[in-house]
Amino acid sequence: MSINTILAPIQNELQMVETRLRESVRLDFAPLTSVFESLIESGGKRVRPALSILATKFHPTDADKMVSLAVATELVHAATLIHDDLIDKSPLRRGSPTINSRWSGTATVLAGDYLLARAADVAANIDNFRVMKIFARTLMAICEGEIRQDFGGAHWPPNRDEYYRHIESKTASLLIACTEGGAILSDGTEAEIAALRAYGYNLGMAFQVVDDILDFTADENKLGKPVGSDLRQGTFTLPVFYFIEQDTRAARITDFLSEDIEQLIHEIRTSPAIDASKAEARRFAQAAQDALKIFPDTLYRRALSELAAYVVERTN
Repeated sequence: MSINTILAPIQNELQMVETRLRESVRLDFAPLTSVFESLIESGGKRVRPALSILATKFHPTDADKMVSLAVATELVHAATLIHDDLIDKSPLRRGSPTINSRWSGTATVLAGDYLLARAADVAANIDNFRVMKIFARTLMAICEGEIRQDFGGAHWPPNRDEYYRHIESKTASLLIACTEGGAILSDGTEAEIAALRAYGYNLGMAFQVVDDILDFTADENKLGKPVGSDLRQGTFTLPVFYFIEQDTRAARITDFLSEDIEQLIHEIRTSPAIDASKAEARRFAQAAQDALKIFPDTLYRRALSELAAYVVERTN
């Protein structure tokens, strides 16, 4: 099932988000407006705004505040893309030149910081202290995760617990903010808020595990960066852990790392580690779907469930 089909029940709301997104990045300083508009218009699947909207759909919710939450989460996501591209030294994002390929490192960091501040400004319009507290904690978690990874380096042997901690900070934390924030905004019960928080956490973990699999298996043109780019930068992801645990060839992994990274990427790509990682992503996705059982069977619950299934089967 395509992402557009899954999100069909909220297309009107998503269009409102698109309009507000573009309004939110129109600034007096033309160069900044240009790069922000390019980033926003390059699209993406808008998973985070969709989650923010869907999480409000189990109770009546103020439409303007719902859109503000959705826009704020997408602006945070856009800011993290700017920072990630700078950290990874990526020249392209979805086929277009990245900001860091055109601007200095200092200007690129400040552009990302500006978007984070803009996101906080939009979120403040929600006028809900509990949502704002979640929003602030999410920003801290994302930044702390990136700093930990940068200072941690590539330790040997790699730490699997640290990997899970990192992907929770990097990806799951923002999806939690979308779903938990939406539940709070719609005055859900505490049980419903907890359920949507669990859904967001497990969906985020599944999403990042699949990203880490695609880093080895996706077509390089679709991926927009070299296959195995995380490993090339010294970042150990779930397929690497399963390769170390399951494959006899892993006895030579330190030699591969120092002498033949291309061969190591090929070995992991063609190993059972990929299927083992996919199975783990599916377990996270199933846990996300199970968290939804507290809600009535509506179009919106089905969309959330289908989104979890889509996340683990996507190819880019």
